[in-house]
Amino acid sequence: MITQFAHLNWISVAIAFVAYFMLGALWFTLFFPTPYKRSLGKENETLPNKPIFIIGPALCSLVITIATAVLVYALQITTFGTALQFGLLIGFGFLVANTVNIAINPNIPRPILYGIISGSYHLAGILIVNVILIAMQ
Repeated sequence: MITQFAHLNWISVAIAFVAYFMLGALWFTLFFPTPYKRSLGKENETLPNKPIFIIGPALCSLVITIATAVLVYALQITTFGTALQFGLLIGFGFLVANTVNIAINPNIPRPILYGIISGSYHLAGILIVNVILIAMQ
């Protein structure tokens, strides 16, 4: 596995990470701020703006992007069609499913809405990551 890290195109990983992270910033603050706050039961509140709410998602997006790059390399995914299929597989199979699973707890008042908003962000994000990784091979 160490050799897979050595063969990664780290520029494509960095660009894919920035795209994924910036999509999240836009998704939750510009595209869907009201439904997101509604899913949290905080539609009439201003959400706190603490460093952990920026650094945490950034680190998670980076880990997801690197793991995806390693898998793309290991599975020898080289075409856009295969990259999109792979993105849909891990998007739905891991990211969306895990997001919905996390949302189903007593602290999220509208877990299905939260799962749809956050899960669709991760699905779109991982598709973008895969396209960037393949485009820059």
